[in-house]
Amino acid sequence: MTASLTPGTGSESAAPPGTPADVETQGIRPATDATSPDVEIIDVTKRFGAVTAVDRMNLRIARGEFYSLLGPSGCGKTTTLRMIAGFEQPTEGEILLAGRPIAGVPPYRRNVNTVFQHYALFPHMDVARNVGYGLRQTKVGKSEEARRVSEALAMVRLAGYEQRRTWEMSGGQQQRVALARALVNHPTVLLLDEPLGALDLKLRKEMQLELKALQQEVGITFVYVTHDQEEALTMSDLIVVMRDGRIQQQGGPTKLYERPVNRFVADFIGSSNFLPGTVAASDGGKRVTVTTDHGLTLRGELTDPSATVEVGRPVTVVIRPERLELQTGPAVAPRGTAVAGRIHQGTYLGDHTEFRVETQEAGELIVRRQNAMGAEASLGLGPGDPVTVWWHEEANLVLAS
Repeated sequence: MTASLTPGTGSESAAPPGTPADVETQGIRPATDATSPDVEIIDVTKRFGAVTAVDRMNLRIARGEFYSLLGPSGCGKTTTLRMIAGFEQPTEGEILLAGRPIAGVPPYRRNVNTVFQHYALFPHMDVARNVGYGLRQTKVGKSEEARRVSEALAMVRLAGYEQRRTWEMSGGQQQRVALARALVNHPTVLLLDEPLGALDLKLRKEMQLELKALQQEVGITFVYVTHDQEEALTMSDLIVVMRDGRIQQQGGPTKLYERPVNRFVADFIGSSNFLPGTVAASDGGKRVTVTTDHGLTLRGELTDPSATVEVGRPVTVVIRPERLELQTGPAVAPRGTAVAGRIHQGTYLGDHTEFRVETQEAGELIVRRQNAMGAEASLGLGPGDPVTVWWHEEANLVLAS
């Protein structure tokens, strides 16, 4: 089934008792310009007393994209989501929804819906009444409500569950009910605040794929908050990495992983080996020669396209663990670097084994080796065993900050 949702007058939450029905029909609707972003955040700052939760944020979220706000606890990602929803107001700056300013517009008049980690389903209502709750607040007719509830449940693969009680359902099914309730109002933007956090690991991974497929099917803009970098990489078209209320980097999953612009991003998106050093030579472009603090000479490419570095400037060389190779015999590195070391620790992780290798020339290196079928997971290596770690020059990523 291919669903097509036309944004209408959905409500982020039910209107307060006594709110006239005609107010609901005045919700923020999409702008007529199809090129305008669904969400635009312009120089937004949010303070709570002396604490700055969001600091001069600028962000454009295009129509139909799966956008993730990624960062550690306290970085400002949930506060940003709450400002889009209307639960918080910016201290400074402006937020546009579908091309129109929403300052002072209450949550129930914004054409956004929010799905939370705790689904807030009504236990005394069956699935159909849970999903149709927002429609009843906007005085939608019973036949129209039934049609749209059926459509929403079909989208989340719960057709036939209309009469089921939510407390009889699994966590994954309850999550789908919450999604259907959010989608039934045809929002311009769906906001998701760590909605998979309460699920076990296997179910969470399954739901990640389902959420991405659902977003592609309905074509609605998703803004997703998470602290899980693997989750963001799996689902997102674009990721915004935040720290201390500021955007560190934004881009597609591949760009963020392959070209992190600073150490925080490189460390937060995946695992990395960091080799501090100074610039020994530069070709005047993006390729530089670095002398590391341990005395290695490495040549690599700057990850930040706007960065320029001079000889003598401190930089950091980043090498991803899967780009390193382990050898137990003589070093063979025809196009790259080889260093001798000893195994400090080996951890078997199913599809791969992670080694920590102590070296004099590069300090401790993390090496990730894929476990091939029929191969010994640990190569027969134990703590103290001598090895050689080598890698190609293309693995060296140079951070200017």
